[in-house]
Amino acid sequence: MTEATALLVGDDRAGVIKTVMDNNAGMAEDMAGRIVDEATKFVIAASCSPGQNLTPSRVVDEGWHALILHTHLYHQLCARRGGYVHHSPGYNPRNYDASILERTKTRIAELGFDVDTELWGPPGSDPVVVAAKCQHTEECAIMPMPPDPGPTD
Repeated sequence: MTEATALLVGDDRAGVIKTVMDNNAGMAEDMAGRIVDEATKFVIAASCSPGQNLTPSRVVDEGWHALILHTHLYHQLCARRGGYVHHSPGYNPRNYDASILERTKTRIAELGFDVDTELWGPPGSDPVVVAAKCQHTEECAIMPMPPDPGPTD
């Protein structure tokens, strides 16, 4: 079991993988699993890295979209190490910025995760075509919300 599959297990992981496959006709289950694993690592990294403006590749974004659809699971995943990570779509494909992807991959590695680099390439180098068309950069970077401090008295 990889470190990402340890974060998302059993029926939870299988359900997100199925969502990726449902949204991408003909996608192999193994590829969908890799995408979900990278999206899980990304969400963990973004949730505990306020101010770092991390972003997924287009392929990894597909897994993030699938995670978000599983709202309770997604909320729990974000809460594990930090705050809720909102999705801010960026629809301009010219928004690609290699440095923000490098920063994101570096942060994921700093947290002890292996990075599936094949899934983190620039648009056009993707190993699989995905339905997600978002292209995130600094202008539409991912900003985690801080954890709820609870009631104040």
